[in-house]
Amino acid sequence: MSTALNIQNLSKRFARGKLALDGVNLTVQRGEMVALIGASGSGKSTLLRHVAGLMAADATPGSLIEVDGRCVQRDVRGIRSEVGFVFQQFNLVDRLPVLMNVLVGRLHGMPWWRGLTRWFTAQERALALDALNRVGIADCHGQRASTLSGGQQQRAAIARTLVQGAKVVLADEPIASLDPESSRKVMDILARINREDGCTVVVSLHQVDMAMRYCPRVVALHQGRVVYDGPSAALTPALLRNLYGMQADEILNGSAALGAATPAQAPAAPAPQAAPGWPTPLAQAA
Repeated sequence: MSTALNIQNLSKRFARGKLALDGVNLTVQRGEMVALIGASGSGKSTLLRHVAGLMAADATPGSLIEVDGRCVQRDVRGIRSEVGFVFQQFNLVDRLPVLMNVLVGRLHGMPWWRGLTRWFTAQERALALDALNRVGIADCHGQRASTLSGGQQQRAAIARTLVQGAKVVLADEPIASLDPESSRKVMDILARINREDGCTVVVSLHQVDMAMRYCPRVVALHQGRVVYDGPSAALTPALLRNLYGMQADEILNGSAALGAATPAQAPAAPAPQAAPGWPTPLAQAA
């Protein structure tokens, strides 16, 4: 298995001095489905936006972000064509038909004048319809995006990444504003494209039970640092409280079924790692 994402010594400090990322090191292999968890302000969204080339990192010595071996800092445009980004608020154009919103995923590979005139080939339209069928909303292709429910809009956003042909899919809190049933459908779709297409999927989640159910591996962030990287099966309320203190209640909120959640299955994983200065996760889990 080759490396899909390679992040080394990544830091980001915002204008008012807030340190959003603090020396993050992370490697994700091709075909993995990884959950990022953490309380609000832990750095999840900032990390994903850096990987997608939507933010510029601090000029820290040794800082590096690679997607499939290509440096994001040196080839932002090229990387964006291979990385699909699913936003919490969908990022659809409300007044455009669903099909046209999905076809936006093809813009990176066509001349600018075709995108400007919205001229898509029959093959491209068929590809978009197939993507909508895979996410279960093909019958909505002619509707305005604004007429869809939140769950349907998020599924349309995922269809856009399928049309894009993304090798890596980054999903930033994709179910934060959805009801439980819509959340399950969205996570089912992300898991299916990971399994069927071999896409690498990194998804940030507030719901720990969802992370355990769908992602074999979990990376926990706290104050911009990686404090846990290991199998989701090792997560327990006690471990989370040890890592996050009072903020653990925010993470555990809505995850009452944490103990009953069935961890996602994966090949034998290495022992989970804690950042220096943090308790060993397995010791606390025991």
